[in-house]
Amino acid sequence: MKTASIAGHTAAALLGTVLAVNAYAQSAVAYPSKSVRIVVPYPPGGGNDLLGRPIAQKLAEKWGHSVVIDNRGGASGMIGADVVAKSAPDGYTILLCASPEVALNVTLYPKMAYNPARDFTTITQLAVSSLVLTAHPSLPVRNAKEFIALAKQQPGVLAYATVGAGSPHHIAGEWMKLAAGINITHVPYKGGGPQLIDLMGGHVHSGFVALPVVAPHIKSGKVRLLAVTTAKRSPTLPDVATLAESGLAGFDVSQWYGVVAPAGTPGEITAKLNADLVDLLKLPDIKARMADLGAEPVGSTAAQFAEFIRAEITKYQKIVKDTKITIN
Repeated sequence: MKTASIAGHTAAALLGTVLAVNAYAQSAVAYPSKSVRIVVPYPPGGGNDLLGRPIAQKLAEKWGHSVVIDNRGGASGMIGADVVAKSAPDGYTILLCASPEVALNVTLYPKMAYNPARDFTTITQLAVSSLVLTAHPSLPVRNAKEFIALAKQQPGVLAYATVGAGSPHHIAGEWMKLAAGINITHVPYKGGGPQLIDLMGGHVHSGFVALPVVAPHIKSGKVRLLAVTTAKRSPTLPDVATLAESGLAGFDVSQWYGVVAPAGTPGEITAKLNADLVDLLKLPDIKARMADLGAEPVGSTAAQFAEFIRAEITKYQKIVKDTKITIN
């Protein structure tokens, strides 16, 4: 009886394991079984949007279900991020994020409607690119050194546009002001699209713009590139100097993009999302599209992305403290 009992328990345990494995596999295969929504927390025309749309198309082709881009701009990305944070953790609503929603805002805003560390689970870092310091062609400068010299000659006259207060673009602008000892006015917009329209129209002198947003307009001459914000030159703009090379030692602000899902999303779903996203980043047409936009594909693991975000939070905490940026 004792031997039989042990054997029975063993068989039951084995059966339970098999059933669990089968259930795991079935749930992974079944996802997605309907349309998936990718929330882009900025208006159409921004970096997240430009990268997200070809990715959504490829996912739809792979999954056989529609993948919809839902633009929810406002509050430095927090409106759209909050929508995802409060969505069902089933993989059918995910966030195509940049640094503000999950890394920068926690330093700038004492109160947020969501907690990035608690309310999201990381999927993968999609891409990284540089921000670029740009100017309207009417401004008599050709590079960052000339821009800084002009700003010193005309304190308080020049203005720079960003996608919004508290954005990496804003961080870059205030860091440049501090490091260069210049006085220029910040003009925040509600996304990369509106920002670029006014910059090309000459309504603002200069701007820090995400490279994917401005890349299509470089050859047209509608905007002039002065410098990139990353520590190293952009592979797509090898002739454009960095701000660090332009006299601002240690300057390094990047624009990156990733995907997160609501906390509690099942592991088999997050694993499938990671695998499918990483695979499509290797596709020649996606790589070519990213190159056109001045972005470099990454395709990290979920753990690597989480560690990267933690490092970004630490970096921004120091910059915000040094520049004394406050958000009203």
